[in-house]
Amino acid sequence: MIFITGPLFAGKRRYAQEVLGFPPDSIAEEAQELARTETDIEALAQRLSESPVVICTEIGGGVVPVDPEERAFRERAGRLSVLLAKRAQTVVRVWCGLPEVLKGEMPCS
Repeated sequence: MIFITGPLFAGKRRYAQEVLGFPPDSIAEEAQELARTETDIEALAQRLSESPVVICTEIGGGVVPVDPEERAFRERAGRLSVLLAKRAQTVVRVWCGLPEVLKGEMPCS
């Protein structure tokens, strides 16, 4: 599995589809949103890791939400990203449209 992360609108989807050549139906996009309602993050990470590509938007780098539910979601999303990165063969952070390999080797199309 290739795990792609980065900020909102940074080019994660474009990288997966246009550069790596994965069709949209093989990509689990915005996976962090699944952590909003899922309490078993370990099981969610296991299910998602069966996809060829998983994309999560990084949401933990900004202002900490005042709302307790939003803080809990942010924590679950961060924990999900950690578990996905651990399971992934390759981890790529896309920033300003530029991919940076954090783990493994640069995937080729």
